[in-house]
Amino acid sequence: MSYSVGQVAGFAGVTVRTLHHYDAIGLLVPSERSHAGHRRYGDGDLDRLQRILFHRALGFPLDEVAALLDDPDVDPRAQLRRQHDLLTARIETLQKMAAAVEHAMEAREMGIDLTPEERFEVFGDQDPEQYAEETRQRWGDTAAYAESRRRTARYTQRDWQRMRDESAAWSERYVAALAAGEPPTGDAAMDLAEEHRLHICGWFYECPYELHRCLGEMYVADARFTAYYDAQRPGFAAHLRAAIDANADRCTRA
Repeated sequence: MSYSVGQVAGFAGVTVRTLHHYDAIGLLVPSERSHAGHRRYGDGDLDRLQRILFHRALGFPLDEVAALLDDPDVDPRAQLRRQHDLLTARIETLQKMAAAVEHAMEAREMGIDLTPEERFEVFGDQDPEQYAEETRQRWGDTAAYAESRRRTARYTQRDWQRMRDESAAWSERYVAALAAGEPPTGDAAMDLAEEHRLHICGWFYECPYELHRCLGEMYVADARFTAYYDAQRPGFAAHLRAAIDANADRCTRA
């Protein structure tokens, strides 16, 4: 059985444009074409798309995803086990995805064919390319974006994991400060805001205080960023924005 590009986009929660892009770069070339030349995706194509989306959700760039999937020495079952190990190390919000990886491993080992809906239900309505394209449109011409692309292009899987571990540890300490009633203008909150800024400087691009203020404003102006922080503790985003401003005032006066 084969599926149209629209059906696969619906199963996987990505856009048709994303699937066209994957085809254009050779990452996911549909195995069939209709008599009219339309893309048709078979079961093997769905399996590859599932693995692509697992890697994208873990933060792998597209070129690295292609290299991993096309490596003849990599056992797909070993890839799934490796993805499972990575996912279970992530924060609680990704535990549903880890369960889906287990499901995929069990199905493969037991010879069970998952339905298209079962393969992709874990991804919900999140398209991994959506924010990447928005980032290019909003900041593609800036020096910070160029610097971030230059640095991250060299990162290994271990680098990405270390970066995420540092970020998760910082979030835990910030949430603990919130629970303890730390005000945004307190030394602990301002120190955490400064650590946040230095994390960006160290991993992505130089982030002077005025740019850091802009990021803080975005965390409360953009509902997606607010939801990300507030999912860890209500009020996190607004508190962080205020702490960023207080820290910038403190450091620029020094």
